[in-house]
Amino acid sequence: MNYYSNTQFINFLQKELSLTAGDIAIALKKHQLHNEPLAMLLWQYGLVDIEQLERILDWLENHLTSDQ
Repeated sequence: MNYYSNTQFINFLQKELSLTAGDIAIALKKHQLHNEPLAMLLWQYGLVDIEQLERILDWLENHLTSDQ
């Protein structure tokens, strides 16, 4: 994922799923420490529910395939 896609992803999380900058920062810190998928970290830490996780995965699938 490039910088532009990453920015779009963060905007999606904030605008579409109403995650706060703090919520995202927690998951990003864990992602950087352990290199685990950000979407799964958001779910594991209870920041998103299963339906939101599905929306995230759909978004990633649509945007990652269009970036390549």
